[in-house]
Amino acid sequence: MENKMFVGAEEMAEDLGVSRSKAYVIIKKLNAELEDKGYMTLSGRVSRKYYIERLYGYDEYLGK
Repeated sequence: MENKMFVGAEEMAEDLGVSRSKAYVIIKKLNAELEDKGYMTLSGRVSRKYYIERLYGYDEYLGK
């Protein structure tokens, strides 16, 4: 995995063990949360940092 800023549906589906269509639903929900906070989003992709933070807890993911 490269250090990319965004996670797409393909990678998310593989990470979570869900279908690609379910990954798109999750991306849409996460992007809606970001838009509510005033952030710009890209359709079909979500910020990698926000994805990790919401699904795993960022500090826990980093082992802090």
